[in-house]
Amino acid sequence: MRIRSLGVIDDAVVELSPGFTAVTGETGAGKTMVVTSLGLLLGGRADAALVRIGARNAVVEGRIAVPEGAAAAARAGEAGAELDDGALLISRTVSAEGRSRAHLGGRSVPVGLLAEIADDLVAVHGQTDQQGLLKQSRQRQALDRYAGDAVAGPLAEYTGAYKRLRAVTTELEELTTRARERAQEADMLRFGLDEIAGVEPRAGEDVELAEEAERLGHAEALASAASLAHAALAGNPEDPESVDAGTLVAGAQRALEAVRAHDPELAALTDRIGEVGILLRDVAGDLAGYADDLDADPLRLAAVEERRAALTGLTRKYGQDISAVLAWAEESAARLTDLDGDDERIEELTAERDRLRAELGGLAQTLSQARTEAAERFAAAVTAELASLAMPHARVSFDIRQTEDPDGVEVGGRTVAHGPSGVDEVELLLAPHPGAPPRPIAKGASGGELSRVMLAVEVVFAGTDPVPTYLFDEVDAGVGGKAAVEIGRRLAKLAKSAQVVVVTHLPQVAAFADRQLLVAKTNDGTVTRSGVKVLEGEDRIRELSRMLAGQEDSETARAHAEELLATARADG
Repeated sequence: MRIRSLGVIDDAVVELSPGFTAVTGETGAGKTMVVTSLGLLLGGRADAALVRIGARNAVVEGRIAVPEGAAAAARAGEAGAELDDGALLISRTVSAEGRSRAHLGGRSVPVGLLAEIADDLVAVHGQTDQQGLLKQSRQRQALDRYAGDAVAGPLAEYTGAYKRLRAVTTELEELTTRARERAQEADMLRFGLDEIAGVEPRAGEDVELAEEAERLGHAEALASAASLAHAALAGNPEDPESVDAGTLVAGAQRALEAVRAHDPELAALTDRIGEVGILLRDVAGDLAGYADDLDADPLRLAAVEERRAALTGLTRKYGQDISAVLAWAEESAARLTDLDGDDERIEELTAERDRLRAELGGLAQTLSQARTEAAERFAAAVTAELASLAMPHARVSFDIRQTEDPDGVEVGGRTVAHGPSGVDEVELLLAPHPGAPPRPIAKGASGGELSRVMLAVEVVFAGTDPVPTYLFDEVDAGVGGKAAVEIGRRLAKLAKSAQVVVVTHLPQVAAFADRQLLVAKTNDGTVTRSGVKVLEGEDRIRELSRMLAGQEDSETARAHAEELLATARADG
């Protein structure tokens, strides 16, 4: 990895060899920045506070070997990334404003893709992971991970049934708890539909009646005007001397008829006057018919107004006009059908809920049995590992239990609480020595014991679900003496089948490393390119002496350091 402007690190290159690499240095020298850098390459959260003061951004670049045929290689290929001689080149940039960019195999990619790939390549463990192991949910996840397909299969079926049950229960609760509101809505819709049905409106009827009411209300004036207009056009039979438009137009046509043959233009005008005469006669006839047909019956006007009042009562409640009222009636009838069908839906959902609860109980029992069987194997394997970590009499076990709940599912004749992961409460127990009762590791394990349990769990995982690289950040905290030696020995054993990187303060652990890196700050408080140094020979003895006694030149510390290295080489 190359690290630039990250925390106290100005510019440094970290070369991690195969096997076991120990990263050491004074407190505050920047060892943790090595872990942070790898975390960024693997899709970890970016924080602007990581950027070195005065720098525009922090950059971490790394080259990670990918096993042939690994899922990580396929996933990277899907994103367009290219492998460089069997390795992925990864880059992560974090700006001082907090923005983050990621590149994989020469392609810009979402940060989440780095996290997906990391799951198959690197297992990172630090003190926060130890604290996570104290949570029962994480202990259950660890057990499920160890169990593999034996639990994964039943768990997938259970999860599907659980989600469906949640959806059915939610819908059922909504239907039943809103029964009163639905009944009130149905009554309101029925009242409205009955009211509309009683009036029996027709589309456009309100417009027609408004026009008829206007006509009936002015019937006398309309009849008088039509009669006067008719007389003007066709003449007044009661006044033989009156001159009307029809007579005048006919006279004009006769005057032109005598001479039309002498000029085509005048002939055309004559024809047009003839057309006017015909139109006048038609209009006069229509006016006469209009006046005769006009009904001034006050009873009809009263009936029209009464009908309009009935329609207005509907438009006040259900729409701005009769067309809108009819549309409301159509929609409301459909809604009422849905509401009336809720009772049937409730019966269907109730039956499905009961069926799903019974199915869920059976799946939960299968899942619980698979966990119980895996827990015995897992506990035995972790206990065996603890024996090699200076805890020969410690015993690890799992407490798998269920909680009674009248609203739960039936499992083995009991009604127990259930959740998205089953009905089991899984708790990891530790009996550190003979005679000690098994207690939850959150209460029964010291810091040093917890570190070793964590390491033992990871070693067991390495045998069932291996990854190429393991990174441990001070998981040996709280450990010393013989236990520290055993942790170093066990990490060295793990490094025979995987790459192991350990950030440590313990010389007993560092002595077992195939390579030891020293992170050291310069006088100005930064870590430069030369600040990450591979320790060999005398330099390594001096660093181990410092870690042992705080004094690089102490003869006693040097002798002890040489003895540690000799012990480690003998084991190797």
